[in-house]
Amino acid sequence: MSKLRVNFKKLALMAVGLVCLFATSACSKSSQKNLYQADQQTKTITWGIKSDTRLFGLMNIKNGKSEGFDIDLAKALTKKIYGQDAQAKFETTTITTKIPLLKNGNIDAVIAAMTITPERQKYVDFSKPYFNAGQSLLVKEGSPVKSIADLNQKGRVVLAVKGSVAVANVKKYAPKAKVLEYDDYGQTFTALKSGQGDAMTTDNGILYGIAKENPGYAVVGGTFTNEPYGIAVNKGQKQLLAAINKALSELKADGTYDRIATKWFGDVAGFDLKGAKGE
Repeated sequence: MSKLRVNFKKLALMAVGLVCLFATSACSKSSQKNLYQADQQTKTITWGIKSDTRLFGLMNIKNGKSEGFDIDLAKALTKKIYGQDAQAKFETTTITTKIPLLKNGNIDAVIAAMTITPERQKYVDFSKPYFNAGQSLLVKEGSPVKSIADLNQKGRVVLAVKGSVAVANVKKYAPKAKVLEYDDYGQTFTALKSGQGDAMTTDNGILYGIAKENPGYAVVGGTFTNEPYGIAVNKGQKQLLAAINKALSELKADGTYDRIATKWFGDVAGFDLKGAKGE
């Protein structure tokens, strides 16, 4: 892998600093403003979400709206925090834009299949894990690749999304494999279909969504990492973070979380709902 690819994640995170450097007033205003109190006045939370990931957040071409587990959970959290008449607003984000948008105050929180990592915690604060994901592999049915160990040899090629945690994990667990990186999951899966690699890798939940829509492909090998998703808020937004954590616990206790999870994952063979919930 080239140095450019290896350093992509670092460059993306450096971009956050540059955003704040050239938009100091916006970043300062966002960090000083109490978003919990501001949102309480409007009864609205603006969430950063994904629009390219089946089951979590995917654009419905019929109505132009993103749909998925993250979106439904965000709506439930909003109502649990501010009441049944509260509204959730959504802004589409990507791997490289979610933190800058949060730092600049364009969004209040990010719920976008976002893995909690020490590097990201330098820039944002995370809620308790709301989905316990783990990295896995997607292959064509009949592939000789059955686990991450099968990829740890010269000549094997793994496909992943640029800047994702998955890239670093492949380097750790299958250092002999070559990694090709693409801009999004759609491009990555297209590369797998065209035979450019032996396996696609990312979180198991995302891979199950792709496999569900594409007969002939299977998720194999279980999970070889623990990659919990968290809801991100800007540094200093302690009141909003506390409210999100409290609401999340209540949704898990009253059965709302289970209903949402069952809606999106209940018919996916082999998916562990209790494991995803953290039980």
